[in-house]
Parts: sequence; structure tokens; C-alpha cells
Amino acid sequence: MSDPTPAPAVPASDEAREHLSRTDADLARITEDLIDILIARGVIQFTDFPASVQAKLLQRRASRAALSRRLQLLDDDQSVI
Repeated sequence: MSDPTPAPAVPASDEAREHLSRTDADLARITEDLIDILIARGVIQFTDFPASVQAKLLQRRASRAALSRRLQLLDDDQSVI
């Protein structure tokens, strides 16, 4: 069975490294979302991950929540002006 989606053109060596660096954050976010979906559906349990991975996931969730709260405060302040 072949993948119907053609692979995008691969840039030259230095460009390929730069492209990978730029897309790492996107892929990390996709992976985090996938983990959350699998946990929510009961496919995996948070405790299935090693303690070091659990700590990293919790740190990312806390950082994202703090950033979200800050952005909401900015949105609220902007409507007053």
C-alpha cells in the first residue's frame, strides 16, 4: 500500500537542516496533541511514560497554560483602550 500524498521537495543540505529546525516546533506540538488525544481516549495512560517524559509533558502544559493566561489578559486590556 503506497502513500497517496507525494513527499514535498527536499531542499539542499543547509536548507534541509534549516527546514528541519523550523518544523521541529510544529512536530513537537503535533506530538503533544497526539499524546493528549490518546490519553483522553484511554489508549494510553499518562503513567505509561517514564518519569522524565511525564515531567517534560507537565512542564510544557504549565508553560502553555501560563502563556495562554497572559495572552488572555492582553486581550482583555486591549478591549478597554
